[in-house]
Parts: sequence; C-alpha cells; structure tokens
Amino acid sequence: MSLSIFTSGSSMSSINALNKSNSMLSTAMERLGTGKRINSAADDAAGMQIASRLQGQSNGMAVAQRNISDATAMLQTAEGAFDEVSNIMYRMKDLATQAANDTNSSKDREALDSEFQELNKELTNIMSNTTYGGEKLLDGGKLDNAMNFQIGSSASEKMTVNLSAELGDVKTSTGTTASGVGGISLSLSGTTVPDYGTAIKTIESALENVGTVRSSLGANINRLGHTAANLANMKDNTELALGNIQDADFASEASSMTRNQMLAQTSMSMLKQSNSMSGMVMSLLG
Repeated sequence: MSLSIFTSGSSMSSINALNKSNSMLSTAMERLGTGKRINSAADDAAGMQIASRLQGQSNGMAVAQRNISDATAMLQTAEGAFDEVSNIMYRMKDLATQAANDTNSSKDREALDSEFQELNKELTNIMSNTTYGGEKLLDGGKLDNAMNFQIGSSASEKMTVNLSAELGDVKTSTGTTASGVGGISLSLSGTTVPDYGTAIKTIESALENVGTVRSSLGANINRLGHTAANLANMKDNTELALGNIQDADFASEASSMTRNQMLAQTSMSMLKQSNSMSGMVMSLLG
C-alpha cells in the first residue's frame, strides 16, 4: 500500500460507508416517526401510485357509508309516517264499521263522524307535512320522484328508488293533495244515511295501497342494510391492502435504525483511523 497525502482510498471508502449509513438511518427514523413506509414517491414510486388509488377508493367508500345511513334514515322516516297513516286508517275503519250499525242514534253517529273527520285532517297533515332535512318527503316531496343514492366509491354504484307510482295510489285513495286539503271524502252522519259499505271499502282500498308502499320502502331499507354490510367488508379489505403497501414495519425499521447507527459509528471510527495514516508521511520526513 502506497502512502499519499492527496488521495486516501481508505478515507474515501469510510466516507462513502458513513454517508450510506446516515442515509439509511435517516430513512428508518423517518419511517418510525411517521409510521409510513412510503413518505414520498422516491421511497416507492409504484407503491405510491397504488396506495393513492386505494386511498381514494377507501375515502369514497367511507362517504358512501354515510350516504347509505342517510338514505336509510330518510326511507325509515317515510315508512314511520305511513305506519302512523295505517294506524289512523285502522281507527277510521273501526268508526265506519261502528257507524254502520243501526243501533246508533243520529247523535252517536255525529260523535263518530266528529272523530272520523279529525283523523281525516291528521291523515292529510301527515301526508302533506312529513319532512326530512327540512324538505317535504311524501305528498309533493322527495318520494314523488325517483331518487338516486350513491352507495359506492365509483360512479356506477348507484341505487335508484322510485316509489312515485305507489305514492300516487296512496294519495288518490286517501284524497290527499300537496295543497294540504282533502282527505277521504266520507261522512258518518247527516240527513241522508251514508253508504257505510262504500266507506268501509274505500278505507280498505286505501289501507291496501299504504301497505304496498310500506312493503316497497321496507324492501329498499333491507337492501341498503345488505349494501352497507358489503361496503364495510370492501372498505376493511381495501384499507388492509393499503396498510400492507404504505405502513412501516416497526420491528424491521427499528432493527434497521440500530444497525445503521452502529455502522455510522464504525465508519466514523474508520475515517478517524484513515486520517491518522497521513501522519505516517511526516514520520518519514523526520
């Protein structure tokens, strides 16, 4: 080995080893500090692209989960309103059935009709004023038109609910309108004996229409429940795949940090030793 004061191969080797160790040490410390294996595209260009796509899907599915919850709440609000409509109509049918019996006096029938008409008003009120999020839901509201629910992260994942026809049958049979007036045009008392048979049949027909729309609402609510379960499964597995790509392995990175700390220290020591070799040149001149 030749001695030179201009070029020291051992010194350059030590410096290169030190720089390499410091670079790897810095990377390990950054990953341990952030918890991420990929902190910039330079860490893993292909992995960064894949992770970005998976992250976008995961974020979209999280929003879709909230959309499903909102859609379910809205449909349940409508179904609850129709449940109360059914209860009102059960009572109206009972009143019509009772009034049909000739054991009742005219005063009895007036009392029965008084309750019947008040229930009729509430029936119209529910149909006209049930709201969700400050907007009408039934008569003249959202259910009067087809509704699209975004149930996934992609544009194709939509669920269309169209209950306008069923709702139209309910409005026709109950006589309710968007103006808030109307109702079942029947009377259980008066100077002319009402046709109680027709009254009973009219209410039965309206109840059947209400049952149809409630059945449709229930079917769509159940579908949203299954959609939510499947979406949760997809989101969990997407996030698992995302974690496999971008999350740091703490055991591996801690080991790397310790190893490169030791290598940096030995490189510094060797650099010191290589620098001392230049002193040997002066001893030759002494």
